[in-house]
Amino acid sequence: MKKFFIAIMMCLPMMAGAQNTWEQTEVDVTGKVVNPDQKYLVGAVPVVDGKVVFTTTIEAPGKSADQIYGIILDYMKKMTTEPNQFEQSRIVMNDSVKKEICGSYQEWLVFKNKPLVLDRTRLFYNLLASCEDGKAKITLTRIYYLYDEERQPQTYKAEDWITDEYGLKKNKQKLSRVTGKFRKKTIDRKDYLFGKLKSLLNQ
Repeated sequence: MKKFFIAIMMCLPMMAGAQNTWEQTEVDVTGKVVNPDQKYLVGAVPVVDGKVVFTTTIEAPGKSADQIYGIILDYMKKMTTEPNQFEQSRIVMNDSVKKEICGSYQEWLVFKNKPLVLDRTRLFYNLLASCEDGKAKITLTRIYYLYDEERQPQTYKAEDWITDEYGLKKNKQKLSRVTGKFRKKTIDRKDYLFGKLKSLLNQ
């Protein structure tokens, strides 16, 4: 029994390391450890006219407005059938003349998925694209959440939940304990979508 206990204790550090291989500790040029929450802190959730609005302009040199429009429309349509999407996800506006697209999405945003523990929320948002020669403006807005809908449904608007005021601790150096997970995962989802569209438009 003693030998078995010693063997287990020797394996624990290896197991812990393996479990978190994707979590790399960041350091700056001076060797100082970077706050892992840094990208989610002040200013990471922009508010425009009282609304949470994420916007980016993606450059696509050499591509026409028609080409850009076609690429984005194709991807936004495919998004509606991805496994994390609800059947309500759909393209609600598709203007081939103005080269504008709007998709309305409902999807699962998962915080934790482990045996006996599934913590997630339904995420609602609109994704808009405005295309012209050589570039596209992408906007993600009208964000809200339906949390714990299987037991005690609670609805939260992004403006009252993930902004700097609500999503960060008072010192603004860390994410809030509850709302912080919504802020972090929403930013991660936005980064993924913007990055995916950039990749597609630069192929």
